Amino acid sequence: MRTALTELVGVRHPVVQTGMGWVAGPRLVSATAEAGALGILASATMTVEQLRAAVREVSSRTSAPFGVNLRADAGDARERVRVIVEEGVKVASFALAPSRDLIAELKDAGVVVIPSVGARRHAEKVAAWGADAVIVQGGEGGGHTGDVATTVLLPQVVDAVGIPVVAAGGFHDGRGLVAALAFGAAGVAMGTRFLLTSDSTVPDAVKARYMAAGVKDVTVTRAVDGLPHRMLRTEMVAALEGAGRVRALATAVRRAAGFRRLSGLGVREMVRDGLAMKHGKELSWSQVLLAANTPMLLRAAMVDGRTDLGVMASGQVAGLIEDLPSVAELVDRVMAEAVRTLEGLPRG
Repeated sequence: MRTALTELVGVRHPVVQTGMGWVAGPRLVSATAEAGALGILASATMTVEQLRAAVREVSSRTSAPFGVNLRADAGDARERVRVIVEEGVKVASFALAPSRDLIAELKDAGVVVIPSVGARRHAEKVAAWGADAVIVQGGEGGGHTGDVATTVLLPQVVDAVGIPVVAAGGFHDGRGLVAALAFGAAGVAMGTRFLLTSDSTVPDAVKARYMAAGVKDVTVTRAVDGLPHRMLRTEMVAALEGAGRVRALATAVRRAAGFRRLSGLGVREMVRDGLAMKHGKELSWSQVLLAANTPMLLRAAMVDGRTDLGVMASGQVAGLIEDLPSVAELVDRVMAEAVRTLEGLPRG
């Protein structure tokens, strides 16, 4: 199936595996690339050196195109851009809108730039700055999210920009892909659906927790870092929502110490990153610290398997997923179902 997305990045299928921290590592990304979709390596939870090693590992496993997801507000964003350029990565995606200069630097090096956005005005801004495409995530999507449904947000963005638009938030099968194409999108991006595959390195017990969840078990909370964050309702989420400010600050400090050891960031850098995530919001100091070390809370679940101590970012589609196929099986299934759906549409 050829679309503006497949033509732009050189993949066979208009499907993107999103850059989920602690989840989208070399194994998942290379499996996605080999299956003909676009795999995105998550770099926010890696040091610059780890990112280069991960890129090289993916390149050793596949010759197909893949991408790297960056935090545009990270202090070392330009160092990470240098890794992408030097290692010949095809696509750079961003969790936040990158600057005009950063987009230009990547495009001058031949890298395709695809920021993720959650609002029409953000899509218009990055398009004007030269972005090659955008991923637009509706409120159904996991992680930091907005409150506008994909079915409302997607056509707004498609009508507003003249670049390919990839739809995210609420997609997990071929029917969703066809629906996105009908809205004018050039493909779909999926996170939770790729997390729940046999190629995902997330511990089996954590996958089981996702599989047991119903749609109503996926909530949006501000308790983690002061920003709307869609995730499974876990013991940690309940504890943070019920904690007073002092207790929340103590929890944040303990988590921050652990993340400092893993990431090598100093207190100054952590506070800087936490403040950068405020986006003009009024956050307490505990929320600033939690914003800076939210990756540690995710790691507790996604790497260590501690669903009682970590947070589990999740799209609402977790309540609809019932199996753990390989990535190859998943992509083949999505595409076959999309073809069947298209062939079954009434023709006038």
